[in-house]
Amino acid sequence: MSGSDYIGHEDAWAQWHRALSGTRMHHGWILSGRRGVGKSAFALAAAREWVAEDGIAQPAGEHPDILYISHPPKDDKEAKKRADGKPFEVARNIRIDQIRQLQHRLTTRPSFGARRAVIIDPADDMETPTANALLKSLEEPPQGTIFLLIAHRIGRLLPTIRSRCRILAFPEVGEADMQAVLAREAPQASGDERDAAIAAASGSPGAAIDFVELALGRIHQLMRKIADEGDPSFALRGELSAAIGARPDRKRQLAILELARAVIAARLEGVVPPQIPALVETHAELSRLAAQAPTANFDAGLLIMQIGTLLTQIAAPREAANG
Repeated sequence: MSGSDYIGHEDAWAQWHRALSGTRMHHGWILSGRRGVGKSAFALAAAREWVAEDGIAQPAGEHPDILYISHPPKDDKEAKKRADGKPFEVARNIRIDQIRQLQHRLTTRPSFGARRAVIIDPADDMETPTANALLKSLEEPPQGTIFLLIAHRIGRLLPTIRSRCRILAFPEVGEADMQAVLAREAPQASGDERDAAIAAASGSPGAAIDFVELALGRIHQLMRKIADEGDPSFALRGELSAAIGARPDRKRQLAILELARAVIAARLEGVVPPQIPALVETHAELSRLAAQAPTANFDAGLLIMQIGTLLTQIAAPREAANG
């Protein structure tokens, strides 16, 4: 799929092409939106449009004037795996030495023509010293160089960086389009599995494609049943634990947390006022767990039980009303 084929990119491309055809191109751009909506593909395609100049042949593969910075290997052992072409574990953050190396590279001439593009993916995974180092280049960009900063959580970027960039917003994708994407990319998935993946993905086609492989349909059914009926006997929570598995990896844990948040969010529409505090509190707690999950070492069994217990909290008023 090319960078121009993604759903929801039409407005971003229109803004980019207006700027590209103008008399003066802004040097800094923030591509903001949920993870998995295609921002990286857009950045690479837009960068190629920028560096392409009339009368100068461009390479078909990797372009030496498009500098792509992302998470490095976690340590020397993981770096060796990457060098050997093996899967490797990445560091939590983009590091300051990567920005220093970039700045040294920017003192040299481009390989083709007079233009160069820098992509940082994701820019919101820079600690403050690293972001401040990048800020120096944004304040005094080399002639012909543009920066494309991918941000999944734009609020984490320094205000000084945001103020120096134009923002391209990438919207969440609607359910009908998400169903079409999964029908094309995961035709083997059942309807329940697709529905669960879409609920957990919150408008991100990339996330939905990842999640559909995790077969979340039965888990989604159990979560909704717990939220609807409660679980005074703990039987449903036992079924939920069995459906999730004894040792879910981090990817599965993250998907399950997102799915639980989606179950809560779906109940916020049309809810009666007495139920709102419990729903909001439960959603906030799940959001806190989801924010910690990428780096925290949760006990999987306890995490699953905690998710199930949080879901029962929103059913409690119905249990009381029926009792």
